[in-house]
Amino acid sequence: MSLKYRIATQTDLPKIVEIYNTTIASRVVTADTTPVTVNDRQRWFEEHKGNRPLWMVETEEGAIVGWLSFQSFYGRPAYNATVEISIYLDPAFRGKGYGREVLQYAMDAAPELKIKTLLGFIFAHNIPSLQLFKSYGFREWANLPNIAELDGIERSLMILGKRID
Repeated sequence: MSLKYRIATQTDLPKIVEIYNTTIASRVVTADTTPVTVNDRQRWFEEHKGNRPLWMVETEEGAIVGWLSFQSFYGRPAYNATVEISIYLDPAFRGKGYGREVLQYAMDAAPELKIKTLLGFIFAHNIPSLQLFKSYGFREWANLPNIAELDGIERSLMILGKRID
């Protein structure tokens, strides 16, 4: 498979939100419990500039596979070389190996953006995502037990990290 990556534009935001919202009902991917709106995500979208890109991921034919973002960790200057990575795929492209290619792209792009550490914040019950990240050398750096509650069930959050040197 060959994917194309481009910086997201304002006109992509509705599709970004649409893809994100498809993950909410599963209670496996995000801590949001109700769908978000384009307006809800506007400020977040605007924060993705410079070495904190938000990419659209497309097939060679132009179909939107999903999106990938780097987000600042903790918002303090000493952490500028550390980012949280987010990968969200359109339901039609999940489970087909695209996540692997997108994660590899993120790792390859990090050095040029002066990023040395990638962090994945993943629910402990999201086995597919944990397996994907671990297969690319991410290791468990933190386990935050039962810090989220989804539909009355407490869930743990794993932080997986990888140094990109």
